Amino acid sequence: MANPSAKEKWLADVRDAWRDGSFVKLTLGGSRDRDSELKSISARPVELKDGPRLSFVYRHTTRDVTKNWPIDEAMGLLEELVGAQFRHAHLFTTQATVELEFRQGRPGRLIQSSPAHHQRPTTAHDQRRHRLVDPQAGWLQALGVTNGEGQVAKGMEAKFRQINKFVEVLEHLMTEAGLVTGNQSGGGRRKEALSASESGARNSESSQALLTPAAPDELRVVDMGCGKGYLTFATYDWLQRRGWRSATVRGIESRPDLVALGNRSAKESGFGRLQFEAGAIADAPIDHADILIALHACDTATDDAIASGARAGASLIIVSPCCHKELRPRLRPPPVLECALHHGILLERQAEFVTDVLRAALLEWAGYDTKVFEFVSTEHTVKNLMIAATKRRRPGDQKTKAEAVRALAAFYGIRSQRLATNLGFALPPDGRSHHS
Repeated sequence: MANPSAKEKWLADVRDAWRDGSFVKLTLGGSRDRDSELKSISARPVELKDGPRLSFVYRHTTRDVTKNWPIDEAMGLLEELVGAQFRHAHLFTTQATVELEFRQGRPGRLIQSSPAHHQRPTTAHDQRRHRLVDPQAGWLQALGVTNGEGQVAKGMEAKFRQINKFVEVLEHLMTEAGLVTGNQSGGGRRKEALSASESGARNSESSQALLTPAAPDELRVVDMGCGKGYLTFATYDWLQRRGWRSATVRGIESRPDLVALGNRSAKESGFGRLQFEAGAIADAPIDHADILIALHACDTATDDAIASGARAGASLIIVSPCCHKELRPRLRPPPVLECALHHGILLERQAEFVTDVLRAALLEWAGYDTKVFEFVSTEHTVKNLMIAATKRRRPGDQKTKAEAVRALAAFYGIRSQRLATNLGFALPPDGRSHHS
């Protein structure tokens, strides 16, 4: 029988550690696909009602996904992932640290060293985690997210997770936009802080020690279509705790009752520079904003918000679109797609796709670097797409970016679109010209 490979030995060590109770955790890193959103995987043992499981945390660029697997299924996944998708695998037990490394053109190499952990961590599934949002905060209670004991109210668990996730994403995006940096050796820590954010290593205490304002203290944030203000309050609270004592946050909402609730809750919470005002997104005057937020603004209201942020010179624009109605009746599918897009559901999804691609492309033309990603898992909300735009420090090739926008519009026969109109960008007058 042939000698087992380094990979086979490492997998055997994983199973043995699981059986004898010495397993602490494992990590996979060094993705072979540099463009993959999945950056790394970590796994630890958890005890669930259905028995022990290996809890995998899939760390993507802007989000983490957790899945719990029985050991046999987990071993099957590791068999597929190790070596094929990830070049590095580390097993941590109370007896040793076992590293598996794959180098270009060489077989796997196994390296064993002294244990980094001498005790197994707790396997409780609901172990207390560090939070970027303090569940004891009074504003959470005022908005009905938590009760008087600081516990998440029944039915508000998903909302509390969404609030925490938004603050995590905001912190990451503000770092990218140059609005936060490290307090050790000046701006030299910015890259480290960003790397920690992307890897999903979210310890709120260490993160707070690293990130401090890089912009003037008078940061101005506008949240358009803010609704009840969950994320508006979270933004203000986080900024205050991170050092922006003079930061102002302005929430704009069309429903007067929610505006009154927001202002009353802000006053009760002692948030003197947080204010809410009644108004429609399209009509709200914005002279200047450093950060423009608009989550779940319906249809073209998202376009109005983006244009307002761009005109106000915002360093960071964050939107989460919904209700994509404008382009669906205007799409004139190219011949190659006509057989597919006569199905209503496919046409609807295509209209959503084209709308958001066009928005991202127009932002690129307007001087922003953009990224489009999943904000929260679809198990919490289907409205989970986020477009984030950071103002470019150096002007790009505007002509090339304009050509890309017009080519996309022409491909789908689009002659007008709200954001293009708001930004003064002329789309092709004859959307069919590129099909002939």
